[in-house]
Amino acid sequence: MAKTRQLRKRIKAVANIRRITKTMQMIATAKFSAALQRATASKPYTEALFELVTDLARNVGEVSHPLFGGSSGRRGNAPILTLVLTSDRGLCGPYNGSVLRTAMQFLRANPAAKSGLVELVGKKGAAFLKFNNVPVAQQHQIGDKPTYEAVEAIANQYMERFASGQVGAVHVVYMRFISAGRQVPTTLQLLPFSAEAAAQLGRARTAAGTPGDDPAHATANYEFSPSPAELLGDLLPAAVKAVLFQAFNDAVVSEHVARMVAMKAATDNAGKAGKNLTRVFNRARQAQITTELTEIISGAAALN
Repeated sequence: MAKTRQLRKRIKAVANIRRITKTMQMIATAKFSAALQRATASKPYTEALFELVTDLARNVGEVSHPLFGGSSGRRGNAPILTLVLTSDRGLCGPYNGSVLRTAMQFLRANPAAKSGLVELVGKKGAAFLKFNNVPVAQQHQIGDKPTYEAVEAIANQYMERFASGQVGAVHVVYMRFISAGRQVPTTLQLLPFSAEAAAQLGRARTAAGTPGDDPAHATANYEFSPSPAELLGDLLPAAVKAVLFQAFNDAVVSEHVARMVAMKAATDNAGKAGKNLTRVFNRARQAQITTELTEIISGAAALN
């Protein structure tokens, strides 16, 4: 009797867990749809701005701008700043673990970055970085709906510190969203700004079925008005802000996808566990009924 009572409690507990995980899955699905719309709405602007900056830099030749540099450019002995984008909440599967492992691999492979400054977005990475003896210089609270104004303030701060020589380079470690079935942890060089971001965007567009390189763009000739240097002075800061904002949007979309998948797996596992427990309960109940019938028959036979 005690066994069947315990099984009833376990079946009820599993059913309650399944309802909770199902609800969280539905919430994550709704948030994913909204975040995906925000991310895809900003991509045309980001792509057009990338193409304009890269075409301008290609046609100008020698580019002289405080924010522009090669893929491995670094300014003097100034420290490298690394921004790690994690989530504020858990229950999102391997999302935070993948981003933090990528960040640690980057820091171990670059001693200058490990000895430099590390800034964090989200609460889930704080304990991990503390355990690995990585001091966090600043922790930003953005939430799961990053606004352009909040990201713009961070980008302006980075550009000012880079232009003044306080930091030698800025890298962003985040989860890049490619599709609902594929998200890749990525380390992106934000400053000095280079064609790497545009190249990564081109690979993402090619993977999505959009041509990344258009021969018409490669052979196009431009007449600049105002001068190319003046255009770069306006376009490069806007491009840096767009890159960072797109990284935040990709990170949020990837987080919701990971949570949606994790909650669906938890719901399915709870359903399977409930079926197994129900099967065990039915067998235990049948054994109990058989035992009671045997006792009744044995008692009646003894009376006769």
